[in-house]
Amino acid sequence: MTIIKIKRVGSLVRCPQEQKRTLGALGLRKINRVVEHEVTPTNFGMVKNVRDLVSIVSVII
Repeated sequence: MTIIKIKRVGSLVRCPQEQKRTLGALGLRKINRVVEHEVTPTNFGMVKNVRDLVSIVSVII
């Protein structure tokens, strides 16, 4: 089981509604918040969708 830590670094101003919903689904409601998620194809696709608004802090194997 691999865990990734994701940190939100971007603002939602002038972002499409799809990216706003994706960040909410990931649990990233505020800037500089860090959440942990298991690496699955679904979660990886969500991170890829908002790659300009988030950064991957670390990967725990």
